[in-house]
Amino acid sequence: MAEVIRMPKLSDTMTEGIIAEWLKKVGDTIKTGDVLAEVETDKATMELESFVDGTLLYIGLEKGQATPVDAIIAVVGAPNEDYKAYISNGAAPQTAAPTPPPATPEPLTSTPIPTPSLAELAPAAPINATLITMPKLTDSMAEGTLVTWLKKVGDAVKVGDLIAEVETDKATMELESFEDGVLLYIGVEEGQAVPVDTTIAIIGQADADYKALLNPAAVPAASAAVETADPVPSAVTEVATHEAPATDETRVKASPLAKKIAEDKGIDLSHIAGSGDGGRIVKRDLDSAAPAKTAEISKPVAAPATQPLAQTPQPVANVVGDFEDTPISSMRKTIARRLAESKFTAPHFYLTMEINMDKAMALRGPINEASPVKISFNDMIIKASALALKKHPAVNSAWLGDKIRKYNYVNVGVAVAVEDGLLVPVVRDADKKSLSGIAAEVKELAGKAKDKKLQPKEWEGNTFSISNLGMFGIEQFTAIINPPDACILAVGAIKETVAHKDGQFYATNVMKVTLSCDHRVVDGALGAAFLQTLKQLLENPMAMLV
Repeated sequence: MAEVIRMPKLSDTMTEGIIAEWLKKVGDTIKTGDVLAEVETDKATMELESFVDGTLLYIGLEKGQATPVDAIIAVVGAPNEDYKAYISNGAAPQTAAPTPPPATPEPLTSTPIPTPSLAELAPAAPINATLITMPKLTDSMAEGTLVTWLKKVGDAVKVGDLIAEVETDKATMELESFEDGVLLYIGVEEGQAVPVDTTIAIIGQADADYKALLNPAAVPAASAAVETADPVPSAVTEVATHEAPATDETRVKASPLAKKIAEDKGIDLSHIAGSGDGGRIVKRDLDSAAPAKTAEISKPVAAPATQPLAQTPQPVANVVGDFEDTPISSMRKTIARRLAESKFTAPHFYLTMEINMDKAMALRGPINEASPVKISFNDMIIKASALALKKHPAVNSAWLGDKIRKYNYVNVGVAVAVEDGLLVPVVRDADKKSLSGIAAEVKELAGKAKDKKLQPKEWEGNTFSISNLGMFGIEQFTAIINPPDACILAVGAIKETVAHKDGQFYATNVMKVTLSCDHRVVDGALGAAFLQTLKQLLENPMAMLV
């Protein structure tokens, strides 16, 4: 399935970006981490990396053109894939967006305004520092948790340096600096969650008067009390920006992650041959590299902080009386918001069916003897569901408000329980994969989900979802639909029971499944037909292997 590449927001004040140079052309093979283009922001020219593997199918912006943040600039997918639907749905840009008209000023209140003195009317000196705000790292991210600061106040920072790790609602991701200078201020403690666009740090010249930037609207409430010695000025109009330094022809070209690994291992990057674009050193180049024995990697000398900061207490569980209050994580907030929207906007109805699993249990042993990976009953359910969706494509659909989208591919989302809630990694083209292929992929995705290492391409694009609580002994339950899917399958435990046939009682194994359906898309008869096909496949599992 094709993925659209959008203009990223690479700085806190960036509203549009200019394509300085395309480093790939239509038809080129792209790998995750490859540099697609150089993007000129309002602060510097930075590299745009791909987050997906595939072929560059479309470029919607010429060199030198500007486009707003989040506009589609390219499409990456399978060779010869029809990508035009992605462009029309996402309104890919062809020209730079017109400059919006200035906002109408708000009417003045009747509160008397004191007459400023001549000193106050004098123009303010430029502040050689820049606010660093909490970036929006995923499409559904509303706030981020600062997991770890990789730099401390007083450290020298360069463009591309990793300064922190941020936990979003999906994964823990690295935050790069887009400024050169000294880390003057840290406004969010490790473990603290703040909304997107909240000021978390300030980078600038070592002698910059950064306190003038800390007005109440720009800093998180938890850190507003850090600076108490001097009052905060109430009329800061702008922040001076830094121009990108001239490129040094002799500098080592390496990704930020490669630089961090080299620093940790003591590897001299000048002796490493890069396999990335233009000889750029990437992570795989350092996997087998040995630490330098004679040369040490030079580290920037930390500049003294202008003023020591008081420590903001880290939020902890508040135990009072007979109850305990625990702060809500970003993931839990997103789960609550999305599932509440699904439950109260999509008219759910439920269909339950009992499936005999005797033949599936008998076949699983011989299959595992031949399979390179252990195949679970859940893997068999994923495969059977994918084949049933191909037979009933109307179930493999989504409600989009003014239309119903019927997918020609089957991407099955598999619910995985993690410490803070639930993630749904996606098995793409599940109908085309073998049982062993599905088993290996599910195991890998589940491990990444629990380690919070999933990438956006691994949790987006589901067309159907499965939630299995059978391993916890749950016999039957109903699940809330995972948007934008039209259905979700809730799978219970396999239970040994007694059956009766031809006057004889015998032991058998049954499993109950419940299909939650969005009645706007799937009617009762259609949902029942899907479950009948699923039942046939699981009760005669050899049909999935031929």
